[in-house]
Amino acid sequence: MQEASFNGFFRTIIYMIGFYYLIKFLSRIFLPILLQKAVNKVQDNFDKNQNPFNQQNNQDFQTPKKENPKPTKQVGDYIDYEEVE
Repeated sequence: MQEASFNGFFRTIIYMIGFYYLIKFLSRIFLPILLQKAVNKVQDNFDKNQNPFNQQNNQDFQTPKKENPKPTKQVGDYIDYEEVE
């Protein structure tokens, strides 16, 4: 049966700290690159899915102009009321 020694425990702690800082360092380098590629891929898929709708909507729609526009309604005569004392 093996006994745990202080040197083995200390070495394990050093390896864990070193592994943590190695992962932290590598993630600062590679994580932005991977995230940028993922965002670009999602954006390309979004653009690809939206493209057929954009091509259909690029047509110019012209509404036919009415030949005889409706005259504005005149509701009635203006009545000026006087105050009664």
